[in-house]
Amino acid sequence: MIKAAVAAGHPATAQAGADILGEGGSAADAAVAACLASCVAETVMTGLLGGGHAIYFDAATGEARNLDCFVAVPTGAGAPMKSLRVPFGEELVHYAIGASSCAVPGLPAGLDALWRAHGRVPWKRLVEPALQLASVGVAMPAAHVSCLAMLAPVMTMREGGAIYAPGGDLLAEGEPLRQPGLVRALELLRDEGASSVYSGTIAHSLLELVRERDGVITTGDLGSYEPLWADPAVTELAGRRVLTRGGLSDVPETLSRYDPGGGAPALLAALEAADVPDGHTTNLSVVDADGNACVLTTSLGLGSGDWLPGLDLHLNSMLGETDLVRSPLRPGGRMPSMMAPTLAFDRAAAGGALELALGAAGGTRLRTALVGVLGAVLHDGAEPQAAIDRPRFHPVGELINAEPGVDADWLSALERQGRTIRRWAGRHHYFGGVSAIGRLGSGADPRRSGEVRLP
Repeated sequence: MIKAAVAAGHPATAQAGADILGEGGSAADAAVAACLASCVAETVMTGLLGGGHAIYFDAATGEARNLDCFVAVPTGAGAPMKSLRVPFGEELVHYAIGASSCAVPGLPAGLDALWRAHGRVPWKRLVEPALQLASVGVAMPAAHVSCLAMLAPVMTMREGGAIYAPGGDLLAEGEPLRQPGLVRALELLRDEGASSVYSGTIAHSLLELVRERDGVITTGDLGSYEPLWADPAVTELAGRRVLTRGGLSDVPETLSRYDPGGGAPALLAALEAADVPDGHTTNLSVVDADGNACVLTTSLGLGSGDWLPGLDLHLNSMLGETDLVRSPLRPGGRMPSMMAPTLAFDRAAAGGALELALGAAGGTRLRTALVGVLGAVLHDGAEPQAAIDRPRFHPVGELINAEPGVDADWLSALERQGRTIRRWAGRHHYFGGVSAIGRLGSGADPRRSGEVRLP
């Protein structure tokens, strides 16, 4: 049986979930508490006004379900968005920001649905770890400092300057990230529940800011939002049954094309058969003492550059994630996403025991990191942390980005075939962030300053 644990993208996030597990909470309880903590500790990557996707496995029934709490398309019309280019190493990624880039938040409703369906700890207790973090501040880890430097043009706009560049300088490693408004925001979430974001005090503040800055969200958009439960996509890898999420993620299709015995060339071939979009995300994975599991991936997009006054809540920018908008958006419908929280079971047939729970962050690199780690654990027998630590590569057209340690002879052979190789100086958050819990152990990605905590 898998040992209970929480793996996440920040030590404080993982600890919040582990504390709840230690009190007898379910995987759902721990995931809610950890996610709320991430909305304090990881605001460079995610936030309460964003969206996400989860997968939950109930060990008692053997049932697994996906939860869609991603953002929805508003029905209103607003001002044109502001274009922005953000450097990822030497690669420039195009975004659009501003209040009119904010889609209808789904994360609060999703956390509420997850708790109501599978939780057993009072809601107010689940908010407490995040509230405590907001009260005292959270030290910035190295990977988050690096990401902040990259996203500084957005993160220091308007209200963000006082949060991420107090005194005029960006926060450095080890310095406290202080977001005093989040104390009030979390108190509202504790006392009013998730409905605060849709019909309560936070909703009132959000609608007021959106009207003031020509955004597009309406009262009706907030009131009509609902999280959606669905059956997961089912595929196989290395003789295991894999449950994940399909759609824009392309993960089921990629796994069906991937022969992990073929090494790096096989992974490259499987990845290059499809094109996927970008974004900024974080992920957490939880397994509790009863064998229940929850994997949750969340995002704000880049962030719109607008914060709710007095609440320090950053608006998402999903409508400005140009790679997500590949066809006309339907007002009221869900935006597409490549998030793919995943579970693997020890037999391809139904009824096998849970072997691995994992998810990944990292936009276009999410799929690359997720599939690579799945292959390393399920085919090669690597422990999750060792699999996560393995050097990664990621294709972008004819260009291959590669971390140190990727097979040098193979990269040279690709160059002789006309491919361009960009050799990175070290491990980097560009290559995604994986959180995994399995029979062979647990792991969290050092590229995102991730850690594992036990109850």
